[in-house]
Amino acid sequence: MKKYIIAAALIIGTGAVITTSVQSCTTLATSDMGLSIIKRILLNGIDKGMGIYGNKEAFLQNNMVDKALPKELRDINSMLEKVAPSLVAKERDYIAQAAAYTVNTSKPILEGAVNSLNAQDVTRIMQGTTATQVLKEKTSQQLIAAIAPKVDEKLNEYGIVKTINSALSGSNFLGSLLGGNKNTVNSGGLSQLASEQLVNGLFNIIEDYEHQNSKSLLGPFGK
Repeated sequence: MKKYIIAAALIIGTGAVITTSVQSCTTLATSDMGLSIIKRILLNGIDKGMGIYGNKEAFLQNNMVDKALPKELRDINSMLEKVAPSLVAKERDYIAQAAAYTVNTSKPILEGAVNSLNAQDVTRIMQGTTATQVLKEKTSQQLIAAIAPKVDEKLNEYGIVKTINSALSGSNFLGSLLGGNKNTVNSGGLSQLASEQLVNGLFNIIEDYEHQNSKSLLGPFGK
């Protein structure tokens, strides 16, 4: 492990006393400075994500949000493309509007988790776990539970669930996808899938920001 020499000059009267100490990268990383830098990276990443989620066009054009689409919702959309292509665009538009509706709920949860990071968390990060992964472990389920009611409210407001069911009525697809004899998408199920996409897409954006900035900011700590 790399060693770093920290030199501090203490001026006393007319003379100077120089104290030198050797610290490991782990010691430095878990110092206030290392912790502060990691928090700043995450908070900036959160701000970037919230900026995208608050802007419908930016949200719809962001491929990291698309990558977070759950398999079940992707399969539903694939079937809709065959029977009602325009409905997929409407669904995405409504989810984008729901995303903006959840910003004020998600941001405080994420910021609170970042500010509660401790030396143990930072040690994991310095050992190879991304800071975003640590944040995701701490908040993912809490975020989904917190935003799902808001997503459900928005999707019901626009009637997207009823419209999807009408488009896929008479198809055996939903039964095979959802299991059992189900032949309709229920509001809670679609809202849950959309909420998972929103949360995972947000972490994709934060992690992308971390990858772009951690090397320059954490390089001196051996990261």
